[in-house]
Amino acid sequence: MLEVEVKAKINDLEKFEKRLNEINAKFLKKEIQEDIYFNHPCRDFAKTDEALRIRKTGNETFLTYKGKRLDAETKTREEIEIKCGEEISEILNRLGFVAVANVKKVRREYLFEILHICVDDVEHLGNFVEIEGKDLKDKSKIFEILKFFEIEKSECLTKSYLELLMERTTSKFL
Repeated sequence: MLEVEVKAKINDLEKFEKRLNEINAKFLKKEIQEDIYFNHPCRDFAKTDEALRIRKTGNETFLTYKGKRLDAETKTREEIEIKCGEEISEILNRLGFVAVANVKKVRREYLFEILHICVDDVEHLGNFVEIEGKDLKDKSKIFEILKFFEIEKSECLTKSYLELLMERTTSKFL
């Protein structure tokens, strides 16, 4: 499946949430997500622009593979996700995969037309919005909605939370 995603920092969360109400975005759920990212034993996912993670949310566990980015303006990539048990972590470890980072966030998810709007409070990074579609045709609609939220294209990020967290951690020690 294809995922088309645009992410931006939210500077004024209260104002952003008021705008969500103005467009009648339908609240879907609030959940705590913990993502554990793994690196392959024979290739560096940071260099190949791939990602493998285990997401724990509530009592559910998912294994997700994300392929290389397909678009420069958005974080568009192939995404394969399966529901599994917590034992998947042990399987990955025994196969030589190494856990490299842990990203924790509180996510509030909304639906607006065919797009998912996720408001994330990411531990150590702050508040972000991710707007997600399933087709490259959704890209213009995503940027249109961001403009409504007074977020310009130039403010959008193509980096993952993992990349942002790794940059922050690295810069703390330089």
